[in-house]
Amino acid sequence: MADETTGEVIEGAAETTAEAKRNAGDTIREKANELGTQAAERARAFAGEGKEKATGALDEVAKMMQSAAADVDERLGEQYGKYARSAADGIAGFADNLRGKEVDDLIDDVTAFVRKSPAVAVGVAAGLGFVLARIIKSGIDAASDAGDAPETPSDKA
Repeated sequence: MADETTGEVIEGAAETTAEAKRNAGDTIREKANELGTQAAERARAFAGEGKEKATGALDEVAKMMQSAAADVDERLGEQYGKYARSAADGIAGFADNLRGKEVDDLIDDVTAFVRKSPAVAVGVAAGLGFVLARIIKSGIDAASDAGDAPETPSDKA
């Protein structure tokens, strides 16, 4: 009789352990899905902010090109200024196109481009990485130069 009771207790404990493992696995999967969803939402929000900043920067570049076109007209002639205006219009058109798309559409476009032209995509990524590294390095250099400013007599007091 004791052996039967012990066997039932062990069997019940094994079932409880197996059920606890299933529940823990389900809980972990649910939490992982929640975290994945939150990460995707944050990434989309970050991409949206980046898109807004990029379109603003492109608008500024287009305005600078338009201003430069007027200077080129005066110095070199209208036929050369036309090229600068054409470039400015192209940049402004690209900014408008970018502004009009949703982040998911942009991701789909980039994915399709990478699949179609992986070598070009790697080259563009390397170029952007180089530019970003130079920008960061110049910012770090500027910050260290500001920190190395000579002391003035008022600093010693």
